[in-house]
Amino acid sequence: MPSTVTAASTGLAVLLLFVVYRVLRIGRRDPRLPPGPPTVPVLGNAHLIPTTGIGLKFQEWVQKYGPIYSLKVLDSTIVVISDPQIVGQLLDKKGAIYSDRPENAVAMHVTDGHHFSFEQQGPSWKLKRAIAVRHFSPQKLDTHHFRVQEAESVVFMNNLLEDPDRIFDYARLYPVSVACSLLYGHRARDLDSFWYKDFYHMMEKWGEVLEPGANPPIEEFPLCWYMPGLWRKRMDEVKKLRADLWTRARKIVDARRQKGDKRDCLIDEKLDELKESDNWPYPEFAFNNLFGELVEAGADTTANQVLTIIMALAKHPEVQRKAQAEIDRVCGPDKAPTFDDFEKLPYINCIIKEGLRWRPTARTALPHRVTKDDYYNGYLIPKGSTIFIAVWAMHQDEKLYADHVQFNPDRFLNHPKLANEYASSPEYEKRDNLHHYGYGAGRRICPGVHLAERNMWRITAKLLWAFNIYEPTDPATGKTIPLDENAYNSCILVSPLPFKVRVEPRSEKVLQAVKREKADALAFLSQYDN
Repeated sequence: MPSTVTAASTGLAVLLLFVVYRVLRIGRRDPRLPPGPPTVPVLGNAHLIPTTGIGLKFQEWVQKYGPIYSLKVLDSTIVVISDPQIVGQLLDKKGAIYSDRPENAVAMHVTDGHHFSFEQQGPSWKLKRAIAVRHFSPQKLDTHHFRVQEAESVVFMNNLLEDPDRIFDYARLYPVSVACSLLYGHRARDLDSFWYKDFYHMMEKWGEVLEPGANPPIEEFPLCWYMPGLWRKRMDEVKKLRADLWTRARKIVDARRQKGDKRDCLIDEKLDELKESDNWPYPEFAFNNLFGELVEAGADTTANQVLTIIMALAKHPEVQRKAQAEIDRVCGPDKAPTFDDFEKLPYINCIIKEGLRWRPTARTALPHRVTKDDYYNGYLIPKGSTIFIAVWAMHQDEKLYADHVQFNPDRFLNHPKLANEYASSPEYEKRDNLHHYGYGAGRRICPGVHLAERNMWRITAKLLWAFNIYEPTDPATGKTIPLDENAYNSCILVSPLPFKVRVEPRSEKVLQAVKREKADALAFLSQYDN
């Protein structure tokens, strides 16, 4: 009997030691992985990941560990890339295995599993992406949708004439009104509109919830799902806000359609298709949310970049003067620039590109997931690894851009085309966004890139044609109040904190031209009024 007890005790001890050994190996970095911060047992690097500002932390680690490094979060692997060549070699050239998304329990909970930005590479994602790409194709934008964009840009300029102190708000109103008109057939008429106020309130909360590091590591440690805390309250609040917002939007559409009011927009097109089809591939909730997802993707990001451009122009009058000289040679004071003038106004395009580089709204982009083991430069990238592009770190790399802290559109004088034309190049050196990856990379590149580029170009060109933009002045002293070019919030999509600038018409002729265009613009847009 004693020998039996001894054998059992020994076996139990061996088993316990094995379990301890296995547990202590959790979080360790495989020596074949890219380098990275030292790990601790079990947690790996989880304790080093900040709850906010992960893009800045990525930059700090790039400087220590190089252009490709790894992080361990429990037993999972994160690989962070901050070199255009590596992005091209992996995400672009090997898109077949680098285009999945990592599991995101919070995003899937908030959206009930229906959001094509976070979905895996499956039939649902492919169909949704095809719908977005087709509806926002260059051909459709330049032969049809441009009317909405041009008219809304005229309204934007007239809003500035009437209330120049609210340029921050009107710069956000423009892209959401364009997106809602094209997708729902309803425009955001003013700053009190449901399509404006409720949308940006929801997006602010949504961005906070989605930021990497803002939530416990649920995917790696599912028991975290049951942890109480502020993160759960925020998550459930956003879930309700999103559901209420896009359900209400659908009800507004249904109410007008019941009256026979069908409009020139994507949801009406798809609802008509649905009536004629016996096999629609989406449940009702997913269908309702698809159009909201497209508004989220198309409006908020564009607004953030337009605000960045306005701030940069106010701080750099020399950029304004150069752009205005180009515009004046082409347009004169009686004719506002339109997108037909794109090739004649290359410097406007440079301003857009530099804004995307200087202060990208997506400092880390949405992460990818690799679906099979891969190797780069001798490093193992294990199947299932989460892949981040350290966008901010690349954009602020002195080796890639000399004097990178400066806003300097001249960097892109040799890239006169739109971003998508360069992004599709198989050679990373030929990309205009060689170092600005605000639209992402690979097969997950933003499907709304064509709409975003045209929105930003129109607003920037018309704004510079019509107005001079200055930093604000102290009304008591008359001295300039410098704008803080680093005053941004911290979310998954960063935006400048509210600021003011002085906006003044460049001439009486321009002022009258802006006013003349208002009536026709509002008459056209009346078809999208609620």
